[in-house]
Amino acid sequence: MMKKNITVIFGVLFSVLLFLSSCSSDDSDKESIQLSADIFNSVKGKKVAFQGLTNSAVSWTWDFGDGNTSTEKNPVHTYDTGGYYNVALNATGVDGSTVSKEIQLAVDLTPYILLTGGPTATNGKTWRLASSHSASDYFANADGSLSPFAGAPNPLPAGILGAGLGLGEVYEDEYTFHFDGKYEHDVKADGAAFSGLVYQFVTTGGAGIVNPSADQSFGLCTGAYTPDDSATFTYVESEDFTVSSVYGPGMSLTYEGVSTLDFSGTEFLGFMDFQRKVIVKEINDNTMRIAMFMAASTDAIGINTHALVLTFEVVK
Repeated sequence: MMKKNITVIFGVLFSVLLFLSSCSSDDSDKESIQLSADIFNSVKGKKVAFQGLTNSAVSWTWDFGDGNTSTEKNPVHTYDTGGYYNVALNATGVDGSTVSKEIQLAVDLTPYILLTGGPTATNGKTWRLASSHSASDYFANADGSLSPFAGAPNPLPAGILGAGLGLGEVYEDEYTFHFDGKYEHDVKADGAAFSGLVYQFVTTGGAGIVNPSADQSFGLCTGAYTPDDSATFTYVESEDFTVSSVYGPGMSLTYEGVSTLDFSGTEFLGFMDFQRKVIVKEINDNTMRIAMFMAASTDAIGINTHALVLTFEVVK
């Protein structure tokens, strides 16, 4: 009986030693795993579910990029406004060491946010005419469908405003949209903007023409312009937009359900002519395509005859 009890006792002791050895090994393994952090997220509208993918972490601190924070490992956060947010996760290990991970998150990107960069874009979002020209860039008639103008190469070859017309400087001008509605316009060193010849002769007698272009048959030039330091813009996602047109009854046409950009004072986007309000035909994170109107006939002063449908790109 005694021998049997001794055997049982030794068996129990052996099991305990194995357990303690296993625990010690597990603790050692945990301590040997390097502290690390990564972020997984799932976005639905303005609500974002975050998951902290960490090793050897005992606490987590999140900065959602909008002034809000959390100490949960896997928080859910709802943003008040769509936009681009820099989200940071700071994970702390048992020994007090820390590791960080940061991502940029795109939340509920409306056309207005694509245009301006959203509330976190402190310097706004800056655009310029794209010299590469997309397959959708062309000179148009100011008719109801903005049909291609037969007298121009359509779609436009890359760099045509420079190589073909000698107006390459118009690709340098920059246009900045701020989330609060402020608008900035940089005409660069030449102090001039892309413009129409008829407009310049009517409004300045031709004195404002800086570069009449190498080929004047298109009626294009650059004209002296001083940007408005306190300019604003208005974006409307969908409206019925009426403009003057030699193609419309009563010399006007209405484009139904279009997105538009309008500007305060004398400001404009891309092309300076009688009509400053433009149609936004398409916009994404890096490019937007704009229809800008032009009055090119001396027989119908100030009445739109053509349009320039051109792509703008983000300045990075």
